[in-house]
Amino acid sequence: MVVKVGSSSLTRADGGLDLNRIDILAGLIAGMRRRGHDVVLVSSGAVASGLVPLGMSRRPDELSLLQAAASVGQGRLAARWETAMSAYGLVTAQVLLTAHDVAIRSHYRTVRATFDSLLSLGAVPIINENDAVATSEFSLGDNDRLAALVAHLVTADVLVLLTDVDGLWTARPGTPGATPIRYVRSLADLAGVSVSGRGSFVGTGGMTTKLQAATIACASGTTTLIARADDAAGLLGQGRVPSDLGTWFEPTGPHRPSRRLWMAHASQPEGRVLIDAGAARALTVGKKSLLLPGLTGVDGDFESGSVVDVVGPEGVLARGICRYAAAELREVLAARAEGAAAPDHVAPVIHRDDLAELPRIAGV
Repeated sequence: MVVKVGSSSLTRADGGLDLNRIDILAGLIAGMRRRGHDVVLVSSGAVASGLVPLGMSRRPDELSLLQAAASVGQGRLAARWETAMSAYGLVTAQVLLTAHDVAIRSHYRTVRATFDSLLSLGAVPIINENDAVATSEFSLGDNDRLAALVAHLVTADVLVLLTDVDGLWTARPGTPGATPIRYVRSLADLAGVSVSGRGSFVGTGGMTTKLQAATIACASGTTTLIARADDAAGLLGQGRVPSDLGTWFEPTGPHRPSRRLWMAHASQPEGRVLIDAGAARALTVGKKSLLLPGLTGVDGDFESGSVVDVVGPEGVLARGICRYAAAELREVLAARAEGAAAPDHVAPVIHRDDLAELPRIAGV
């Protein structure tokens, strides 16, 4: 099980850490461990933990100030979790990740092996993005997405996203007529749902990022729960989970090989290939490789073997490893436009084995 708790659920009104909430969650995690569950905790709160010591009244917008707050706060956050967990006899392991750690294939495999070892030794990994060194150009963006990627890495059965809202609603809570959604079997259940707005003043997320994380996790076989942190005891403290708390998302696909998970959700695309409607159908319905005749355009300057987004008439539909350099594909398109014989290329642009379809995220 991967449990993610957001900054708004770990801080008091004055911006300081809510030590009581941390102690409660530590006890619940200890209980799950006793019942035989491996647990990974994704904890926000590093930046929030550094605001008060540095005399800041709210989360800054400037990157260098965010990094300064994270540098001060991460140690305080990790120390508090270690103190709380050790009271229950648990060993914690701090793991700080950057986008490079999940976007670069060799790093991804190393991180996966580290998690396997920690869990086999009985430790509770406590994960956060390394905000002190992350850049705006290359960042995971928020801990909801990070939690979904960690769920992939450990092949989690369940992803729990704890926040300050009681699950997903048909519209923003407080909107006239808005009602909670308790169970989502497929993205079709979210037709007409309105999700907008950012998170609290100490966090980066909101319901949009949680829905994106749930979509990513469910597409790869992980059941996902979005729930209020105030209800954590009722949700995690016993074997039976109440059906009137939070929103459950049923998996929409099987656990997939880690290579395709990496391509779909962790890799950093270096360009885009544009395809026509026929090629889009061949990829999504026919489950075929992408061939040169379906190509209509190329964006970016990438080499053979690079990860690229595949864009159809309705948007991005897949991501894969391109077998051609961008210059070679442009050569083919230029020859086609001039009515000349196309260069003698026969290999697929992206072979089916190197292609990962991306889930379409409803409500966003």
